[in-house]
Amino acid sequence: MVDPEASPWFAIGLRRRCKLPEVMDDPGLDEYAHYQALRGLSRLNWLSRTARTFWHELTQLAPPSNEAPIRVLDLACGGGDIAIRLARIARRRSVAVTIDGCDLSARAVKFARAAAAQQGVSCRFFPLNVVTEPLPEGYDVFVTSLFLHHLEDSQLPIVLRHMADAARRGFVVDDLRRSVAGYLLAHSAGHLVSKSPVVHGDALLSVRAAFTMKEIEAFLDQAELTGCTLRRCFPCRFLLSWSKDSRNAS
Repeated sequence: MVDPEASPWFAIGLRRRCKLPEVMDDPGLDEYAHYQALRGLSRLNWLSRTARTFWHELTQLAPPSNEAPIRVLDLACGGGDIAIRLARIARRRSVAVTIDGCDLSARAVKFARAAAAQQGVSCRFFPLNVVTEPLPEGYDVFVTSLFLHHLEDSQLPIVLRHMADAARRGFVVDDLRRSVAGYLLAHSAGHLVSKSPVVHGDALLSVRAAFTMKEIEAFLDQAELTGCTLRRCFPCRFLLSWSKDSRNAS
């Protein structure tokens, strides 16, 4: 068992948030290396059961009905694997849900479109800078995974507020928790599911840039979001959900 209090290396890397540039965010990254990393990230998301977790939350925020399809947008969707998995779940269960995705990276959007076509789902993917551009209207629920830790501290409450204002019903966020266990898991899982050196390095940088539960609670206060549900979830992550119903109730 590693004792973080007795280890200067862990103390430097994990006691405080340390946000460093990730290789996958580098626009100069080789296309093959980028696509290899996106495939590795998809496997990590599958292992973490992120899509199934989102699906459960979606059924709580927007229960299926015989009315118009529920519209869901995956913000900062990367290679689109979560949106595609959600669309496949909806199709298997004959639930009327429209799943789209957006990302800052045009290359990731291209990858996501090709993956959706290959798997025969009708997800629409488009470029969008979630931080600097307005969120599109008309979506019932926003979901986003492994995105918040890419933000600066000053940006995070603003993005959360924009999500709450733009969504018709609410949003769901899944991201890493900064911890020794999470760091060790990122190292082992990254090597287990992918040969990509980008995944191996970025997985560790992501944990160092992640937040603790107390830090997320402070950002929710800054965003003036009440009625949120925040809990730990597998594996070494947190799940944050918010609905307009909870706001109205408060």
